[in-house]
Amino acid sequence: MTNQRIDWDKLRVFKVVAELGSMTSAAARLRESPPTVSRKIDELEEFLSSKLFTRSTRGMELTETGKTVLRYARQMEESANEVLSKAIGKTDGTEGRITIGSGDGVGPYWIAPRLAEFQTAHPRAQVRMHVKAEEPDLLNDEADISIQFTEPRDPEIISHKLGTLHYIGFASREYLDAQTSQPSSMFEYHQYRCILHESYVQQVERWAPKAHELKKMIDFAFVTNSASAMITLCRRGGGIALLPTYHQDVYPDLVALDMSEVAPIQFWIAYTEQTRRSPLGNLMIEWIKSLFDKQVSPWFTDEFYHPKQRIEAEAEFDESVSAPRVTGT
Repeated sequence: MTNQRIDWDKLRVFKVVAELGSMTSAAARLRESPPTVSRKIDELEEFLSSKLFTRSTRGMELTETGKTVLRYARQMEESANEVLSKAIGKTDGTEGRITIGSGDGVGPYWIAPRLAEFQTAHPRAQVRMHVKAEEPDLLNDEADISIQFTEPRDPEIISHKLGTLHYIGFASREYLDAQTSQPSSMFEYHQYRCILHESYVQQVERWAPKAHELKKMIDFAFVTNSASAMITLCRRGGGIALLPTYHQDVYPDLVALDMSEVAPIQFWIAYTEQTRRSPLGNLMIEWIKSLFDKQVSPWFTDEFYHPKQRIEAEAEFDESVSAPRVTGT
C-alpha cells in the first residue's frame, strides 16, 4: 500500500456516510446510487485493511478505526478549503463552521443569548451548538469546543477553568406569597414543592457534601431532563427550583431565596490544538472566555455572590443617581 495513494473521492463518500449514519441518506446527499456508495466504502475498507463501520439498528456506526479516519478526513477537507480560500483571497480565515458542545444549562442560557454579537462581528461564521448530557468526544470531532463539568485528563485536550456555578433556590413571587413562610435553610426544603434537573440527581457526587444530604432529605415534586421545563414550571408558581445564580440575569422575575448556596460546581472550556490553531476556533475560544470574565459578571467567581447583593447594589446606585445635588452659590 506504500506506493498507492488514497482516493479522496472514496474518503469524501466515507465522510458523508459517517456524518449521516446512513448509506441511503449519503447516496441522496451525494446524488449517487446506494450500491455505488456501498461499493466505494467496501473499496476504502479493503484499501485500508480495516472495517470502518458496523451496522446496527441505529444505522451505520463507526468503529474505532473509522473514528480515526473520520478525524483525518475532516482535517484534510478543512485544509483543502483553507488553501482554496487563501488562494482566491476569499476570507481572513474567520468563516466556516464551529460546533460547541454543552449541557442543558450554560450553553443555551448564557452563551446562546449572546451569540448575536459574535455573529455580527463574524457574519460568515456558522455556529452550531449540540446540547446533550454527555460530554462530546473532541478527538473524534463530535464538537470543536466543549463546555463541561469535568477537567479533561487527555494530554491532547486543552482546557481552562471558566468559573464556578453556584446553585441556590429560586421561586416565583406568586409561589412564595402563597406560603406561610419561606425556607431559611436547606433543611427546610422538604416543606415545599421542589423542582430538580435530572443531571443533578445523577451527578450529585460532584456537588458539595451538603447537597448529598439535600438529595436524601427531599422528595422532589418534579424532576426533568429539560432545563426549559423546570424553569417554566418554576416561573408559573410550580415550586422552588435549584438553579445557578446567573439565572437572576436571565429571568429577573424569579426570586432568589435568602439563604446560602446549596452547591458550587466548577466548569471548564475544552478544545484541541487543531481548534486553537484555526482562526475561527481561536476567536470563538477567546470570545467564550470573555463571557465569563469575573470583571464583567460576578456569577462565576469562586466566591458565592448572592443575587440579593446585585439587587441591593443596583438599588443604591439608582438612589444615588436620583438624589438631588446641592450646589454652592
